[in-house]
Parts: sequence; C-alpha cells; structure tokens
Amino acid sequence: MDYMLLLLGLSFVLACIHFLTKSLAATKFGPINLPPGPRPFPIIGNILELGNKPHQALAELSKTYGPMMSIKLGSITTIVISSPHVAKEALQTHDRALSSRTIPDGARSLDHHKYSIVFLPVSAPWRNLRKVCATQMFTAQRLDATQVVRQKKVQELVDYVHESCKSGSVVDIGQAAFTTVMNSVSNTFFSIDFAHYQSDLSENFKDLVSSVKEEVGRPNIADYFPILRSVDPQGIRKRSTTSIGKLLNIFEGIIHERIQTREKMMSKESKDLLDSLLNLAEENSSELSLVIIKHLFLDLFSATVELSTTVGLLMMESTMVEVADVCSLFVLLILILSWRSEICISPPDENGVPPLSD
Repeated sequence: MDYMLLLLGLSFVLACIHFLTKSLAATKFGPINLPPGPRPFPIIGNILELGNKPHQALAELSKTYGPMMSIKLGSITTIVISSPHVAKEALQTHDRALSSRTIPDGARSLDHHKYSIVFLPVSAPWRNLRKVCATQMFTAQRLDATQVVRQKKVQELVDYVHESCKSGSVVDIGQAAFTTVMNSVSNTFFSIDFAHYQSDLSENFKDLVSSVKEEVGRPNIADYFPILRSVDPQGIRKRSTTSIGKLLNIFEGIIHERIQTREKMMSKESKDLLDSLLNLAEENSSELSLVIIKHLFLDLFSATVELSTTVGLLMMESTMVEVADVCSLFVLLILILSWRSEICISPPDENGVPPLSD
C-alpha cells in the first residue's frame, strides 16, 4: 500500500511539472488556433466532464460548442467531430493528414508500434506492408490455393461435433469456433495446426493474444500524461511487454525452424504465406525483415482472435451448451469458413450435423 501511495504521489508531482512546463510554453509562444471547447481544469483537463458515458457527454457538449470542438484529456489536446458533414471533410478531403492513429503506451512494448501495420503512420513502411498483404494474402490466387486447407478444417469441425453428438457430451462452442478459425489461419500461414479441440493449448494461445489486446485497449493514465510513460503507473506496459514477447518468441521459433528446413532442402518453394514472406525478405531490394514479419504475424493473429470471438458470440449467448440443442448453429461457422471453398452443404443428418461433399 505504501508503495502504491508513493507511486501515485510521484505520478501527481510529475504531472504537475509537465502541466506547468506546457503552460509556460503556451504563454511564451502564444495560443494555438483551436476549435472552441469547454474550459479545461488544471492538470486533468476535461476528463471529469466525460463521466462514465463519454459518447453521451460529448454529444451534449457539441450542442454548446458546435460540430467540431477541442477538449483536453490530461495534457493531450483532442479534437472531437460530431457532424457528418465535418467528418466527411476530415476523413475524405484531409484523409492523409488525419489517418494516423494515436498510439497507446501498451502498443509501444518491444517497439511493436514501429513495425505494426495497425499503428504505423501513412508512410513508405506502411505502404510496403499494405502491398505485401494485398499481393501475398488477399489475392484470388492465394485464396484458391488454400481451398483444400479450409475444406479439411471444416470437415474436422463437423467430425468433432458429430462425435460429441453421438457421445452426448458438451461442446464449448466458443473454443470450437476459435480452434477451427485458428487452424485455418495457422495452416495458411505456417502449414501447421495451432490448436486442438480437446486441448487447453488453443485456449492458452487465445488468452495470450487477448491479453495483448486488453492491455493495449485498457484506459491508461500514461496515455493522457506522456511524461508518466517511463513510470508505467498501472503496469500496462510491463504486462503487454510480457505477452507480446511470448508471442514474438513463438513466431521467431517457427520462422527460424522454417529457414533451417529451407536450407537443408535447398528449396525456396512457396507452400504458404511464411515461405512467400521469406522469399520477399531475401530479395536485395526488399524492405521486409524477419523482425517486421514477426510483428506482422502478431497483427494478423490478433485479428484472427477477434474474428473467432465474433463468430462464437453470433453462434451462442452462453459459452457452454448441450450439443444436441445447437448442432445446427455450426452451419453458420461452416458457411463462413467455406467461403470460396466451393463446398456443398447438404441437409443435416439425424444428429443435426450437416455432411459435406465436394
């Protein structure tokens, strides 16, 4: 308790110093031309005015200060747009100037923000990553090439549900959805399974990726008072560094194992996304490095967890349910995963499980 009080006291003192420094600088160089907005309180700015429903509070403030206003969140000046016309002007006419994201302190762990396609500003590195994704992942040729993989993973899901129906056991729909999506993606990327239906490994990997997203998205006092980043008062940077480090180590091990295999086989055949990225990285003119590849996979698997979570929520309200009551809901997941796979889904059998046919 004494340690926490000391830490909070130190954070308050540093914030005061930062506020006074900013105030003196503003007095010296003159005010910045900003939209109108509520008068900020010293140090904390307008944080208290947002309450526990900030979207409603901002809507009320816009009635007073107009469709574009400025507020202070701690020491960070924020511009709020609440008009469709002004939003179109900002996001369409001035999209390049305003398209970069604010980088939360949790995303700075292990310099992830310097390599992430999510947090990089519009620049040459970002355009290069965007080009890599467009040409190596989202082409019709790539999707057609992984058709057999998707068919196989969907069939494994159906077999798993069918066996559970026969035995009358309980199925964790959320984990089944995650396992199927994760294995479809991991086989497309690495030609290996990352998860298994009756194993805790898939849940552990999901928890690891989810922890990164939770820490990066968690409200952080260091985001409102950047001077506190080195102190990390809430421990968010520390926890995100641990999770991101574990994930990057997993990807690094897979990459180095593939490099050794390619050297032994003396082959550069591109059988999955990792091979394609390694081939690009070996080109003299390429700006792609092994470090960038690791962080790219971190972004891609974060999106995969988001997809599997959404699918699981669509299929159920409660995570644990009796299979006999919900077998038909798996048709939704099968339809999603069968996209471009040209799989014909026949009517369900007596157990409620839809058989597949090419």
